[in-house]
Amino acid sequence: MLDWLVYLLAAGAVLLLVRIGVSVRRLRHHEHGYDDRLIERLRAQGSDPFKAHEVDFFFALPTDAAASTLAARLEAAGYTVRFRPIQESVEFPFSLRATRSMRLSVPDMRELSAHFNRLAAELGGRYDGWAAGHVPQESATPGR
Repeated sequence: MLDWLVYLLAAGAVLLLVRIGVSVRRLRHHEHGYDDRLIERLRAQGSDPFKAHEVDFFFALPTDAAASTLAARLEAAGYTVRFRPIQESVEFPFSLRATRSMRLSVPDMRELSAHFNRLAAELGGRYDGWAAGHVPQESATPGR
């Protein structure tokens, strides 16, 4: 009888570990999916992926000190940064936007999103993603 209980508990533990693994994999896929979908949408709208885009990155932070620290780090990395208090937010009362001109590639944007998620979490904040404007492709001129 005790053997069956041990087997049952072991099977339950294995199922729990499998479920956790599937959840983590799904979460990672979802995290990367945002970058993929946004770049695909820009390309579908005719944006030229080989030209630099003005990209805005958005963060929500808990304190003025956290916003100032993140701003200093991002400015040192070449971003133009603006942050301001948000009166309506209790959890994250500071909003920060970092802007940089860059080409959009899925691997690069995935890497940046992961990096920014870690940076924001380190400061007790949240990375809210990015947005970029449309950069039209140049049409080929006949005769060239």
